[in-house]
Amino acid sequence: MQLKIMPKKKRLSAGRVPLILFLCQMISALEVPLDLVQPPTITQQSPKDYIIDPRENIVIQCEAKGKPPPSFSWTRNGTHFDIDKDPLVAMKPGSGTLVINIMSEGKAETYEGIYQCTARNERGAAISNNIVIRPSRSPLWTKEKLEPIILQNGQPLVLPCRPPIGLPPAIIFWMDNSFQRLTQSERVSQGLNGDLYFSNVLPEDTREDYICYARFNHTQTIQQKQPISLKVISVDELNDTIAANLSDTEFYGAKSSRERPPTFLTPEGNASHKEELRGNVLSLECIAEGLPTPLIYWIKEDGTLPANRTFYRNFQKTLQIIQVSEADSGNYQCIAKNALGAIHHTISVTVKAAPYWIMAPRNLVLSPGEDGTLICRANGNPKPRISWLTNGVPIEIAPDDPSRRIDGDTVIFSNVQESSSAVYQCNASNQYGYLLANAFVNVLAELPRILTSADTLYQVIANRPAFLDCAFFGSPLPTVEWFKGAKGSALHEDIYVLHENGTLEIPVAQKDNAGTYTCVARNKLGVAKNEVHLEIKDPTRIIKQPEYAVVQRGSTVSFECKVKHDHTLIAAVTWLKDNGELPNDERFTVDKDHLVVTDVRDDDGGTYTCVANTTLDDVSASAVLSVVDVPNPPFDLELTNQLDKSVQLSWTPGDDNNSPITKFIIEYEDAMHEAGLWHHQAEVSGTQTTAQLKLSPYVNYSFRVMAENSIGRSLPSEASEQYQTKAAEPDKNPTSVEGLGSEPDNLVITWKPLNGFESNGPDLQYKVSWRQKDGDDEWTSVVVANVSKYIVSGTPTFVPYLIKVQALNVVGFAPEPAVVMGHSGEDLPMVAPGNVRVSVVNSTLAEVHWDPVPLKSIRGHLQGYRIYYWKAQSSSLRNRRHIEKKILTFQGSKTHGMLPGLEPFSHYTLNVRVVNGKGEGPASPDRAFSTPEGVPSAPSSLKIVNPTLDSVTLEWDPPSHPNGILTEYTLKYQPINSTHELGPLIDLKIPANKTRWILKNLNFSTRYKFYFYAQTSVGPGSQITEEAITTVDEGKMAMASRQVDIATQGWFIGLMCAVALLILILLIVCFIRRNKGGKYPVKEKEDAHADPEIQPMKEDDGTFGEYSDAEDHKPLKKGSRTPSDRTVKKEDSDDSLVDYGEGVNGQFNEDGSFIGQYSGKKEKEPAEGNESSEAPSPVNAMNSFV
Repeated sequence: MQLKIMPKKKRLSAGRVPLILFLCQMISALEVPLDLVQPPTITQQSPKDYIIDPRENIVIQCEAKGKPPPSFSWTRNGTHFDIDKDPLVAMKPGSGTLVINIMSEGKAETYEGIYQCTARNERGAAISNNIVIRPSRSPLWTKEKLEPIILQNGQPLVLPCRPPIGLPPAIIFWMDNSFQRLTQSERVSQGLNGDLYFSNVLPEDTREDYICYARFNHTQTIQQKQPISLKVISVDELNDTIAANLSDTEFYGAKSSRERPPTFLTPEGNASHKEELRGNVLSLECIAEGLPTPLIYWIKEDGTLPANRTFYRNFQKTLQIIQVSEADSGNYQCIAKNALGAIHHTISVTVKAAPYWIMAPRNLVLSPGEDGTLICRANGNPKPRISWLTNGVPIEIAPDDPSRRIDGDTVIFSNVQESSSAVYQCNASNQYGYLLANAFVNVLAELPRILTSADTLYQVIANRPAFLDCAFFGSPLPTVEWFKGAKGSALHEDIYVLHENGTLEIPVAQKDNAGTYTCVARNKLGVAKNEVHLEIKDPTRIIKQPEYAVVQRGSTVSFECKVKHDHTLIAAVTWLKDNGELPNDERFTVDKDHLVVTDVRDDDGGTYTCVANTTLDDVSASAVLSVVDVPNPPFDLELTNQLDKSVQLSWTPGDDNNSPITKFIIEYEDAMHEAGLWHHQAEVSGTQTTAQLKLSPYVNYSFRVMAENSIGRSLPSEASEQYQTKAAEPDKNPTSVEGLGSEPDNLVITWKPLNGFESNGPDLQYKVSWRQKDGDDEWTSVVVANVSKYIVSGTPTFVPYLIKVQALNVVGFAPEPAVVMGHSGEDLPMVAPGNVRVSVVNSTLAEVHWDPVPLKSIRGHLQGYRIYYWKAQSSSLRNRRHIEKKILTFQGSKTHGMLPGLEPFSHYTLNVRVVNGKGEGPASPDRAFSTPEGVPSAPSSLKIVNPTLDSVTLEWDPPSHPNGILTEYTLKYQPINSTHELGPLIDLKIPANKTRWILKNLNFSTRYKFYFYAQTSVGPGSQITEEAITTVDEGKMAMASRQVDIATQGWFIGLMCAVALLILILLIVCFIRRNKGGKYPVKEKEDAHADPEIQPMKEDDGTFGEYSDAEDHKPLKKGSRTPSDRTVKKEDSDDSLVDYGEGVNGQFNEDGSFIGQYSGKKEKEPAEGNESSEAPSPVNAMNSFV
């Protein structure tokens, strides 16, 4: 038998002694090379208790090694077993293993016995354990007649099994005729002896096929007991059955089936004893009967149960402690308890021990003249006896050896010689078993040898331990030194650890530890050395770990795992799910760094682990995937406690799909009134599985339940059974009761009827009652069908009524209804408002006052007062016309109001009428009033005609809305020079009766800007502007003519004609281009046409601020030229966008800026800066050319 021990460590400090291995004389950790002479060693043998299958050949193993190879012999039952004399027995060549051929002939029982093998060579003899050979047995049950068992409901019962004794013992279980295991519980369970125990029987225990089976695993056979019949009946049935079939002594009715406290079925009494061997499983059992079924509890009286070794089996009826030891001895108590009481049983446990090793003897190799010891120490309960044998013979009768001495459990050797070589056996035994160990003493003189292969390469991950082997042998025992490098000295540093077997350990290997190491072994006979090589590799690391993920069912999830490793190693990345392989499913895809799971399912949830491994190391990282979804629908809906107005609904929650259920929603369907429609009934917390529901009468209820979690709401459960409540009187009355007349002589009573759910019974009707509020009349009532309106005819006009509507059905009336007030029908008011007064506030606003009409004359609900007013005629004789009437309504009981938006200097007429729900009353007498003057609107048009060298003619139309009597017109104008600067402003007053004016003393060939507005006695109105140019100087034109007349040659005249034609073509092109472009921006229009009176003046030069910059503030912009007909439409002084949009064909672009032109066909300017602002007439063009 090959024996090894864990060697001790020696750590050498830096700077002290060299790293040399000093070993004791016992070389326990060294194996003797097989090429050296050595005694036999048993390497393999059959177990001590060897149960064989009688249907197969018997094989008894015995293998050994030694030099020279050992020979083998056997004993049987203590005497020599001559295998040559038995033709059925053979020994394997080169082995001591016996093969007994019983398959062709012979019986296994013939070879039962105790066998022992001996392996022998010239250096000694080793022996095996005593091997007990027994064939397995699986006997049949003895035939027996089993009477049917008839038992009263609630009584205890034990069904005996009593299996036949087999080898090894059978495994017992209970099944029925269909080979289905019988269901066991706290009430019904199988004991350790195989019997079936009933704490109390129930009617569902009745059956005819209680069958006990015994399975013999060694022979793979199952034996069956005869079926047992059990019938559980009530007391009356039991007595009748006994009277008919059984004798009086077998009468079962003496015991009551009423509830009772527990009693033990097994074990019996109050105390028992249990003995178990060390290392086995301690099994303690208590089974009790009682009604209701008792529960079992366990305690240890003088200590606590070992947490990591204690297990409860068979519904806590069995207590098991594994790897039991002497410390587990003591008193254990089982307690059986139910609602009527408790009982206990104490089991005293004693743990005994077969012998076990403390120190087994180990092989000893000595050189001639050395000393040594063999030690054999064992323990047990009781304490074992130690005996020594040498070469299989008790040492007391073995040949004497002067080099050895026996001292109890130790054999002491001194000054050994080669003849001292032998095999020693140590036997430790007590009443529970024995231990046998072989250990040889081998006396050799041998040079050192190193057994580790030369030039072995070790590869180690950085920061991990490195172990460099130097297995050696020699006798005397060599010393070992380690060196690093070709010419290195013996290692002295603290970082090295040298083991007794020669191994050099580097506890934390670093890159600088890489290199070549030399191991040297020495004894007095010689020296041996060996080189090995060490490489340090970078560790494999996961630099990006997978992360915890929560995903909804059906979605996709990805786990990332990035790995970094030593470039000289090859890393393989493997993904695991719950520490097993990934499912073989195409939904799982793995690429270099990712695991992707598509269409995630519930069973995909779990722990996913990324494992990266090389030939030297492996690392892993895990992440949990939680698959969540809306809950599964609840199921098993049940209605209990069914009362007239309540019921209890219970259900079983569906799977929450990894997201806790927060609440349950309960809905109901009324199959009688609204089949197919589900309504909200109640909500309960997610921890509840029952709800007490309030019900209404005369409803055919069905319920369903939905579960909700953080993901969403489940599908509805299946509908519960239907439950129809009894009819009852209505518990509520109609709502929204109103009384309004549709005619002056009726009262229309309306209400919102009850729905079918609220009717509480069949034949829903309404009792409608009414009476005048201010009279002494009794209530008038009428019962109507299930409608929503009743009309009372012949009522006085607009009289208050008290009204009530009460629901009733075949069972009775609803509670007394609330009384509401209504009115009979309205009629038109009879009286007009009086004392109408008008106060004019200003030219556009007037205030009207009136006296209220008497309430009785209104004959209805007062809605308010309505003013009709209209403009009779304008104060201006030129604009007389009739305006349609306007209406203003003032709500409620107001007696005054304002009339806005009046036209100045106008005559108005108004009247006032009272309004109720039926309509308007008669009008008050007309009242006339006039508005004062206001400022006029701008002149309707302004034309500039007949320009000359020093004058222009202005023609205009008066304002369309003079808003008073015009007193005069004001004309303001100013010149504009070639740099677009404005000159001094000239003011001119024109009589109001004029519509044409000639303006003289102007500069020739000059552009002027004109501002024109009308005035009344209140003030000036809005202005209109225009520009015009006086004609050119005729003297200059004459000079140009004289210059042309110089050319009297025909060719010159033709040239000039060609030039004139070219200029004309250019002018046409310019006109076309200007018509396409040249928008007139609002800001430039305002700059060019603003009222000069409000333009700021610059302090430095006195010019107008808006026109001081010739480049940025030009007065003439695109689109500002005088129209060809010299006509301009009206415009206000502030030039608002309203005027552009209404009075002119203007447009607005998307951002709201004005992009239209004023009116008429205004000519365009060139796009660039300082060009002439004059009209591009042919004369001007010629003047510019010259």
